[in-house]
Amino acid sequence: MQQPDDEPPSRRNALIALLVVTALIGVGWWLGDILAGVSRIQDCVMAGRRNCVIFH
Repeated sequence: MQQPDDEPPSRRNALIALLVVTALIGVGWWLGDILAGVSRIQDCVMAGRRNCVIFH
């Protein structure tokens, strides 16, 4: 028979999952920012303006 372990369960998998979720949120935020910028430029061009690309 197996004896019960006195060690608490490892949190390694939870930490890895937290890092993956954090990375996915970060990439989603970055991608959303890029898409919003492209949308603003497209709206400006469709309105017939000329100076649509402004670098900050």
